[in-house]
Amino acid sequence: MIASVSGVVASVSPDSAVIEVGGVGLAVHCSPGTLAKLRPGMTARLATSLVVREDSLTLYGFATEEEKQLFELLQTASGVGPRLAQAVLAVHSPETVRRAIASGDTATLTKVPGIGKKGAERLVLELRDRIGPVPAGGDGATGGVAAGWHEQVREALIGLGWTTAQANQAVAAVAENLPDPIPPVPVLLKQAIRMLGKTR
Repeated sequence: MIASVSGVVASVSPDSAVIEVGGVGLAVHCSPGTLAKLRPGMTARLATSLVVREDSLTLYGFATEEEKQLFELLQTASGVGPRLAQAVLAVHSPETVRRAIASGDTATLTKVPGIGKKGAERLVLELRDRIGPVPAGGDGATGGVAAGWHEQVREALIGLGWTTAQANQAVAAVAENLPDPIPPVPVLLKQAIRMLGKTR
């Protein structure tokens, strides 16, 4: 497994870069954000993930270890290959992706070309428990709301007497119509109660 490469950037193309390592030029597929930081002649170090197929060996490169780890985690979900995983990182930062999966924010995930509503729901379902701690991100109250509103609303609903299943359903429904910026938790809680009131 090639975990990282370090060397002189020989060339940069729209979807990959060639890094000279010990006299060998390694073609590394990268997202636009990573490629934007590379210039021919400079020395660069990229975290890498080697994808092995019957007919090919493809090296994917990332500016940070966090991007690489998320790239590999995304591929453990059914229907997600390396190209789609890289497309996710081309559209969103790792922090945004983790937050979207943790909060069931399918609207953010469907902004990635190739991911429809069902695909986004599958990502949330399969990866939510494995996404790890989600950083609060940003500053001020908004960052905290963005990262943890779903847990706060879910716990409040259960405390008010709804079942866990009903609370999860309401949180998912609120997440589908989430405005930007995200409103404070009390506003989101009222929306969830209103939705549950229709079914009680």
